Amino acid sequence: MAERILSDLGFRESELSIVLVDDDEIQRLNREYLSRDHPTNVLAFAMREGEDRHLNPSVLGDVVVSVETAEREARQRGVILEEEMVLLLVHGILHLLGYDHEDAPAEAVQMEAKEQEILSRLGFGDKGT
Repeated sequence: MAERILSDLGFRESELSIVLVDDDEIQRLNREYLSRDHPTNVLAFAMREGEDRHLNPSVLGDVVVSVETAEREARQRGVILEEEMVLLLVHGILHLLGYDHEDAPAEAVQMEAKEQEILSRLGFGDKGT
Protein backbone atom coordinates (compact mmCIF):
# COMPACT_ATOMS: atom_id res chain seq x y z
CA MET A 1 0.00 0.00 0.00
CA ALA A 2 2.85 2.39 0.78
CA GLU A 3 4.28 1.77 -2.69
CA ARG A 4 0.91 2.59 -4.26
CA ILE A 5 0.62 5.79 -2.21
CA LEU A 6 4.15 6.91 -3.06
CA SER A 7 3.60 6.13 -6.73
CA ASP A 8 0.33 8.06 -6.69
CA LEU A 9 2.15 11.07 -5.26
CA GLY A 10 4.97 10.88 -7.82
CA PHE A 11 7.57 9.49 -5.41
CA ARG A 12 7.95 6.04 -6.98
CA GLU A 13 11.71 5.85 -6.27
CA SER A 14 11.48 7.08 -2.66
CA GLU A 15 11.87 5.05 0.50
CA LEU A 16 10.32 5.20 3.94
CA SER A 17 10.05 3.01 6.98
CA ILE A 18 6.79 2.05 8.61
CA VAL A 19 6.90 1.21 12.30
CA LEU A 20 3.91 -0.36 14.05
CA VAL A 21 3.84 0.19 17.80
CA ASP A 22 1.51 0.14 20.80
CA ASP A 23 0.16 3.15 22.68
CA ASP A 24 2.95 3.11 25.28
CA GLU A 25 5.64 3.36 22.61
CA ILE A 26 3.95 6.06 20.56
CA GLN A 27 3.34 8.05 23.75
CA ARG A 28 7.05 7.77 24.58
CA LEU A 29 8.00 8.99 21.09
CA ASN A 30 5.41 11.76 21.20
CA ARG A 31 6.74 12.92 24.57
CA GLU A 32 10.41 12.65 23.61
CA TYR A 33 10.24 14.34 20.21
CA LEU A 34 7.17 16.59 20.35
CA SER A 35 6.81 17.23 24.11
CA ARG A 36 3.27 15.84 24.05
CA ASP A 37 2.71 13.32 26.81
CA HIS A 38 -0.14 11.27 25.34
CA PRO A 39 -0.59 8.54 22.77
CA THR A 40 -1.53 9.51 19.23
CA ASN A 41 -2.48 7.60 16.11
CA VAL A 42 0.47 8.43 13.82
CA LEU A 43 3.79 10.25 13.96
CA ALA A 44 6.00 11.15 11.01
CA PHE A 45 9.72 11.80 11.23
CA ALA A 46 10.86 13.43 8.00
CA MET A 47 14.37 12.96 6.68
CA ARG A 48 13.93 15.73 4.12
CA GLU A 49 14.21 18.38 6.83
CA GLY A 50 17.07 19.67 8.95
CA GLU A 51 20.78 19.87 8.35
CA ASP A 52 21.14 16.24 7.16
CA ARG A 53 18.34 16.45 4.58
CA HIS A 54 20.77 16.05 1.66
CA LEU A 55 22.41 12.82 2.87
CA ASN A 56 19.99 10.54 1.04
CA PRO A 57 17.25 12.44 -0.80
CA SER A 58 15.36 9.27 -1.72
CA VAL A 59 14.66 8.49 1.96
CA LEU A 60 11.52 10.31 3.06
CA GLY A 61 11.60 9.23 6.72
CA ASP A 62 9.62 7.16 9.20
CA VAL A 63 5.89 6.74 9.70
CA VAL A 64 5.06 5.38 13.16
CA VAL A 65 1.53 4.07 13.71
CA SER A 66 -0.05 3.01 17.00
CA VAL A 67 -2.03 -0.11 16.13
CA GLU A 68 -3.90 0.16 19.45
CA THR A 69 -5.11 3.68 18.66
CA ALA A 70 -5.88 2.68 15.07
CA GLU A 71 -8.06 -0.20 16.33
CA ARG A 72 -9.97 2.13 18.66
CA GLU A 73 -10.47 4.76 15.99
CA ALA A 74 -11.58 2.16 13.44
CA ARG A 75 -14.25 0.90 15.86
CA GLN A 76 -15.38 4.47 16.59
CA ARG A 77 -15.65 5.29 12.89
CA GLY A 78 -17.23 1.95 11.99
CA VAL A 79 -14.53 0.88 9.54
CA ILE A 80 -12.22 -2.12 9.38
CA LEU A 81 -8.70 -1.83 10.76
CA GLU A 82 -7.17 -2.06 7.26
CA GLU A 83 -9.02 1.07 6.16
CA GLU A 84 -7.92 2.98 9.25
CA MET A 85 -4.32 1.89 8.75
CA VAL A 86 -4.38 3.07 5.12
CA LEU A 87 -5.76 6.44 6.24
CA LEU A 88 -3.00 6.79 8.84
CA LEU A 89 -0.36 5.73 6.33
CA VAL A 90 -1.54 8.35 3.83
CA HIS A 91 -1.64 10.95 6.62
CA GLY A 92 1.88 10.08 7.77
CA ILE A 93 3.32 10.08 4.25
CA LEU A 94 1.80 13.49 3.57
CA HIS A 95 3.52 14.77 6.72
CA LEU A 96 6.82 13.38 5.40
CA LEU A 97 6.24 15.37 2.22
CA GLY A 98 5.71 18.60 4.13
CA TYR A 99 1.94 18.75 4.53
CA ASP A 100 0.77 20.08 7.88
CA HIS A 101 -2.57 20.54 9.60
CA GLU A 102 -1.64 21.96 12.98
CA ASP A 103 -0.34 25.46 12.28
CA ALA A 104 -2.81 26.93 9.80
CA PRO A 105 -6.46 26.13 9.02
CA ALA A 106 -5.88 26.61 5.28
CA GLU A 107 -3.08 24.03 5.34
CA ALA A 108 -5.32 21.62 7.24
CA VAL A 109 -7.99 21.93 4.54
CA GLN A 110 -5.39 21.38 1.82
CA MET A 111 -3.96 18.31 3.59
CA GLU A 112 -7.39 16.77 4.17
CA ALA A 113 -8.34 17.32 0.53
CA LYS A 114 -5.14 15.59 -0.58
CA GLU A 115 -5.85 12.68 1.78
CA GLN A 116 -9.34 12.28 0.36
CA GLU A 117 -8.04 12.45 -3.19
CA ILE A 118 -5.49 9.70 -2.54
CA LEU A 119 -7.91 7.51 -0.57
CA SER A 120 -10.47 7.79 -3.33
CA ARG A 121 -7.96 6.69 -5.96
CA LEU A 122 -6.98 3.77 -3.71
CA GLY A 123 -10.64 2.69 -3.53
CA PHE A 124 -11.48 3.91 -0.05
CA GLY A 125 -14.47 6.12 0.73
CA ASP A 126 -14.71 9.63 2.11
CA LYS A 127 -12.96 9.45 5.49
CA GLY A 128 -11.17 11.96 7.69
CA THR A 129 -8.58 11.80 10.45
